[in-house]
Amino acid sequence: MFGLVIAFKNYKIAGGRSFIYNVIHSDWSGFKNFEFLIKSNDLFVILRNTILYNLAFIVLGMIFSVGLAIMISLLHSKRKSKVYQTLMFFPYFMSWVVAAYFLDAFLNQDNGLVNSMLRDGGGEGIQWYMKAGVWPAILIFMYLWKSTGYNMVIYLSSISGIDTTLYEAAVMDGANKKQQVRYITLPCLKNVIIMMFILNVGKVFYSDFGLFFQLSQGASGSIFNTTATIDTFVYNAIQSSTPIGMTSAATFFQSVACCITILVANAIVKKIDADSAII
Repeated sequence: MFGLVIAFKNYKIAGGRSFIYNVIHSDWSGFKNFEFLIKSNDLFVILRNTILYNLAFIVLGMIFSVGLAIMISLLHSKRKSKVYQTLMFFPYFMSWVVAAYFLDAFLNQDNGLVNSMLRDGGGEGIQWYMKAGVWPAILIFMYLWKSTGYNMVIYLSSISGIDTTLYEAAVMDGANKKQQVRYITLPCLKNVIIMMFILNVGKVFYSDFGLFFQLSQGASGSIFNTTATIDTFVYNAIQSSTPIGMTSAATFFQSVACCITILVANAIVKKIDADSAII
């Protein structure tokens, strides 16, 4: 955590000196480094994209993960259940670099599968990596494809811990599967869903760098307005030799903003239902 002080210093490297020496002997700059982000012409775009994408990830990720967990828990065949879990969990272990190659195999302008099918059908190929309007859907789809399996396993493990006598009593009372899910499964999952929601809200100012940078091949050019986030902005700034103090200030802002959002989300939950809060 000591390195956070770089955000408030005009950090300079002295040859042959240690990191701590350089930090201590660099001049204080106060809040001037934060002007790099605040006065940027792209601040609105990267903030909007970072927040809106994360809100979409939270809502859709929760719906798909809970839904799939419930569907798999209702399967009678344990073998099929394990197969489906493995198939949906597998993408989580794949890096975004590998996923980017798979995506390029579909969207490549010259020999991508999608453009090949369009040309075979008498149409023209589309330059997907220059078409800004399609990237929100692509990024959201790829995020769900990669992360839903992991989140689903969390909910599925919670479902397996629900007392089976509750379902047996419901069957005795004539409840069908839909009613069992509504009145037993979902209420029992409430605390886990709220906990996952609070933790995800804490990352609303953070974006998965690999997702946005690797898949879009740089998050720049004509698709900048729909793919750029705070993390890709900071990376591109580092590549353009922006002083490290300024880029550190941008990431420091992210950390503080994420801390505030998770505390606010927890406080709201605590007001509504104190037992569901995590703090």
